[in-house]
Amino acid sequence: MDKYLNKELTASVRAEDLLSKLSLEEKMAQVVCVFAGPADTLEEAVQSGMGQVSTLGFTKCKSMEEAATWQRQLQTMIMEKSKHHIPAIFHMEGICGAYVQDSTAFPSGVNRGATFDPDLEELIGEVVSRQEAAYGITQVLAPVLDVARDPRMGRQSEPYGEDPTLAGIMGAAFTRGIQNTETAGRHPEAVAKHFLGFHSSQGGIHSAAVDSGERQIQEVYAKPFQAAIKNSHLRGIMPCYCNVAGLPVHASKQYLTKLLRDEMGFDGVVVSDYGATGMVFGVQHVGESMAEAGFMCMEAGMDTELPITICYGADLKAKFESGEADIAVLDQAVLRILVAKFRMGLFENPFSLMGDELENTVHHAEDDEISMRAAQESLTLLKNDGILPLTGKEKTIAIIGPHGANARYYFGGYTHLSMVESQFAAGNSMAGVGVGGDSTSLDMDRVPSTNVQVDETDTFDSILRTLEPDCKNLVEEMKTLLPETKICYAWGYQKAGNDDSGFSEALKLIENADVAILTLGGKNGSGSIATMGEGVDATNINLPACQDAFILEASKLGKPLIGVHFDGRPISSDVADKYLNAIIEAWTPATFAAKAVTNVLTGKYNPTGKLPLTVARNAGQLPIYYNHLNGSAWHQGMSVGFTDYVDAPHTPRYCFGHGLSYTSFNYSDFDINQKEVSPNQELEISCVIKNEGMCDGTEVVQLYLQDVQASVTRPVKELQGFARVALKPQESRKVVFTLHPSQLAFLDSQMKWKIEKGQVHVQIGSSSEDIRLEGDFIISDSRFIAGKDRWLNGKGKVL
Repeated sequence: MDKYLNKELTASVRAEDLLSKLSLEEKMAQVVCVFAGPADTLEEAVQSGMGQVSTLGFTKCKSMEEAATWQRQLQTMIMEKSKHHIPAIFHMEGICGAYVQDSTAFPSGVNRGATFDPDLEELIGEVVSRQEAAYGITQVLAPVLDVARDPRMGRQSEPYGEDPTLAGIMGAAFTRGIQNTETAGRHPEAVAKHFLGFHSSQGGIHSAAVDSGERQIQEVYAKPFQAAIKNSHLRGIMPCYCNVAGLPVHASKQYLTKLLRDEMGFDGVVVSDYGATGMVFGVQHVGESMAEAGFMCMEAGMDTELPITICYGADLKAKFESGEADIAVLDQAVLRILVAKFRMGLFENPFSLMGDELENTVHHAEDDEISMRAAQESLTLLKNDGILPLTGKEKTIAIIGPHGANARYYFGGYTHLSMVESQFAAGNSMAGVGVGGDSTSLDMDRVPSTNVQVDETDTFDSILRTLEPDCKNLVEEMKTLLPETKICYAWGYQKAGNDDSGFSEALKLIENADVAILTLGGKNGSGSIATMGEGVDATNINLPACQDAFILEASKLGKPLIGVHFDGRPISSDVADKYLNAIIEAWTPATFAAKAVTNVLTGKYNPTGKLPLTVARNAGQLPIYYNHLNGSAWHQGMSVGFTDYVDAPHTPRYCFGHGLSYTSFNYSDFDINQKEVSPNQELEISCVIKNEGMCDGTEVVQLYLQDVQASVTRPVKELQGFARVALKPQESRKVVFTLHPSQLAFLDSQMKWKIEKGQVHVQIGSSSEDIRLEGDFIISDSRFIAGKDRWLNGKGKVL
């Protein structure tokens, strides 16, 4: 028996044996992908096998069985075409769940960042892994480990927020959930994206060049990836579309080999973002031909081209055949791919489950509970003058706004629903999947506009009824929970623009109500029906003009006004801050949005969400983030200039980590167990948290550290750990953080990772600005370390 057929051998040994037997044609087949739907015939595209299959086509399948049958048929054909019967890797997006009928949908990444709950995030990863692996999918294109600091960028809802420590902890947890879950003999692998600096693109424009310096790239933008590599053995990476340091990341050996593999210790497979290799040549104008650009990418360390063959085709094959291109580069890429396939268990288990086995594997009773929990924990109470929770004595409640009666607004970009919706949009905005409709800028002064189309139609409503038949909107959920209260609804205003034609009806409802709930925000999704999403960027990060105008008019009626904001970027509005009595940031919570919001409104659930990002007052403040360098932003200090803008404060609208509760928490008994530590010595920092209110509550205790004086400019503070503490009324619990000085390591003036001696200031609080306890310790000596060996975060424990 050939070694590669012996499942008792390691994946590496089997892969090396199989590689030695492959022809050039078979090798080239392994580095490319095919993009197809269930009705497509792929005999021509698949000649010597296939490396990967894009499963975006699953969105066209009307049932679980149809998707499973398609996978089995396509995998059978691919293996029959391969001389050595090599199965393909089927990949699928996964940040918000599988793109298959009846799969579980999850809230957006920013929602889950707001939970500060890595245990829950790992459970989500497990569900996504199991449900996708049931269909033979073994590569999950998630988590999104970008550090999101620019709300103009339409994809701000996908990452966990602006902080690299938070993103690293949450992303490592999701990765564990994906990769530690075996299903039907298969071991799926996570592909983290978008390496590196994606959300710091010029002007907040999707795929534009990144101007960040090398220190920021490695210390901030690479940190979440390093955490997933070190703490969860991340097996896959997808580079970003952007140029960084003068080269497309897809073609950068500096980043894909020297940094990622040699310095960060990554040993898995790098796959291209959709169409990115073609963009290297055709958009970024690097390489004299498609084949040359393709070789540059492969030599840089980019193993697989997705989703179709552009640069890894016949012309590149000819270069290998003639000797113009070093065959060792191709062999290295193919070897990594084969190792992954053996590691995934694909050679023994290449096919989707069917029938009852498929049904029982995909659907577990706890899946919906996990999605509901994520939605519930993510809701963030930004403002409350005491109007919430509602008393239950309200006789009439008015609900206003498009989000109140249409549950489609609760599903963000990269959900199954959003992907299906995009197929019916007039214009496509997603990269690498073809372009349709008009791609000009949004006309925000009217709706419909050039690209924001009216989508409250039977076509789009039928998508919701098909994919999420049991999903209730807020009006329906409020009527269910409050049967004795009259719930009135009016559309009121649009998701964009300045149309005020619906004001009159809505204002009359508020006038006759005890309280009004205003659902606010745009449409986070895909294509021309969205106000933000992939390729749907904006210069205005505030509420639409029509919504601000309505709040102003409603405020004149003297009735309590509660704002519930649904969108992929956080609410930012001077009018809302001034006139709303309470504001709930809901983001895009998916299937159980209405139930989660209703629970918070009525006090059935005490909100626990914390902002995973800093909220700018307007786009003119950008970039703004809490962990800026000393002497910057609202810590300008003694530098020349006024301490505010001439037309606005330097401080943000809401700070990182902010989130209110219906109870109050006391922090006490602060202790640092050692006042001086060596560079290799752990220490513990602890405190006691008490719930001083009359209802259950959960506090997210946040630990920040500051290097007081250093050899290079350091941040004013950095999140280094956090813990969720659930408390009954008057209950107290102790929180202990275990830390290591290497968490404070930085790149010194010679760009070497250094733990530097000196004073460290400790802050513990309820947000980055609401600090309750403070102290200091000393690092006694300096020490150089490898970046991959440093601790990426402290470890919090609740006793």
